[in-house]
Amino acid sequence: MKSLLPVFAALAALAAAAPAFAQEDGAKLYQEKTCWSCHGKDAKTPLLPEYPKIAGQNAQYAERQMLDIKSGARANGNSAAMNGIMVLVNEKEIKAIAEYVSKLKP
Repeated sequence: MKSLLPVFAALAALAAAAPAFAQEDGAKLYQEKTCWSCHGKDAKTPLLPEYPKIAGQNAQYAERQMLDIKSGARANGNSAAMNGIMVLVNEKEIKAIAEYVSKLKP
């Protein structure tokens, strides 16, 4: 049993660090997938006034909106502007981006 203690300690450390990895990935994806080009580098200074400020947005809401735009379920307003970007992201990346922007100060 003593030989398993280091394994459990390592697993606990990884589990504790998981949220930090998710946020880091979201921040990186926000830049790489060019979200910043319309929503602003801080996610609260959009390129055009009609584009939403997404800093601090509820993560589940942001994720649902991106998934709906990607699937075509949402095709109103400025969602057409996001169609080209949504083909570049998968569901895991969408979730990471949504988590990242939800943690930004509005």
